Amino acid sequence: MKFDPKKLDALAVRLHGRQIGVINRLAGDRQIFAFEQGYIDDPQRPTLSLSFKGRTGGLVTALRLVPRRVPPFFSNLLPEGHLREYLAKLADVNPECEFFLLAVLGADLPGALVIEPLAGDVKEDDAHHDVGDADRPDDRPREAVLRFSLAGVQWKFSAVMEASGGLTVPAGGMGGSWIVKLPSARFAAVPENEFAMLELASRAGIVVPDNRLVEMSEIKGLPEEARAPGSKALAVRRFDRAAGGSPVHMEDFAQVFGQYPNDKYHFRSYANIASVLWAEAGEDAVAEFVRRVVFSVVIGNADMHLKNWSLLYPDRRKPVLSPGYDFVATLPYNPNDTLALSFGGSPSLSEITPGQMRRFADTARIPASALWKIAVETAERAAAAWKGLEQADLLPKDLRASINKQILEVAATVK
Repeated sequence: MKFDPKKLDALAVRLHGRQIGVINRLAGDRQIFAFEQGYIDDPQRPTLSLSFKGRTGGLVTALRLVPRRVPPFFSNLLPEGHLREYLAKLADVNPECEFFLLAVLGADLPGALVIEPLAGDVKEDDAHHDVGDADRPDDRPREAVLRFSLAGVQWKFSAVMEASGGLTVPAGGMGGSWIVKLPSARFAAVPENEFAMLELASRAGIVVPDNRLVEMSEIKGLPEEARAPGSKALAVRRFDRAAGGSPVHMEDFAQVFGQYPNDKYHFRSYANIASVLWAEAGEDAVAEFVRRVVFSVVIGNADMHLKNWSLLYPDRRKPVLSPGYDFVATLPYNPNDTLALSFGGSPSLSEITPGQMRRFADTARIPASALWKIAVETAERAAAAWKGLEQADLLPKDLRASINKQILEVAATVK
């Protein structure tokens, strides 16, 4: 149904098809989220977010007015940066008015959420209103252009893999089981970089989603504004979609900690993430997390912020650590960069030390005994696999040389 988002006052929040709450827009451009009583009273309710879990395990139901924005959990579902500005322009809404953005993007969100106008809130005279008056970038209906974005800064779109191997951005953004990550206009060979690092991560023992490089010409249905210099894009299978396309709920750690996306580099450390994993997902999840942090230091990935770590809820209640994603060697693009979050009191990408690992474990309040062994094994496997990694041949010579230097130097410190 077409509607004017600026005439809405309430959005239904649906999890696994069930309405669990409502986001209301109040006077003064303030928003508030409230759970449905039936959800509160259900002892077997599906988990929305650990941010709503109280100290004693109960559901936090306190109401809090938020000016202009929506509450942090919902804000993190929305795209950031230029992609947000682009989609807001199409919808003819202010990019800072997150309530309206959720209204038009809520059909294809990460996880098992759907956010849509509350039944009865769409007035009859608005039911056929075309969203916004800005010029379309192509001849598709505006909703088809709007509803295939996913959270994050990079141009990413939900897509369907065709039998021929090509990719199509589905009209309306519904049912896509892959994410297409497009080339960067600022940095060279980012899709090739991530493709190579995902393969290296896999060989280092890290769980990663299925992925492949695709020619830009194979991707049908992209608006021209989304096309950037570069011939290849990276297609990554969505781990929040099960076989057959059914949704699996997920949340990132900005959502877990109740922080807005612009705070994804602040206020928390890797030890804070490990502490949550230890309590909620168990020892194996912590081991895998440490493996990924070490790997990120080894390859020089300075961008593993809170939104690049996620939990999945395959049984709808208990979290597990998601597959690893967004592994990109960023140091070649910014040689003076540091870790996105502190690791054992250090943001350095030049080394990993036993003392650093002990401080990390102490802060997280987890056993330290097995962690250094994980670090050594991960660094050794990554360095050994890099020597024969054929995917590295896809990278420009200077980029490959920079990554090679980083891997060998950091691996030498982990003994």
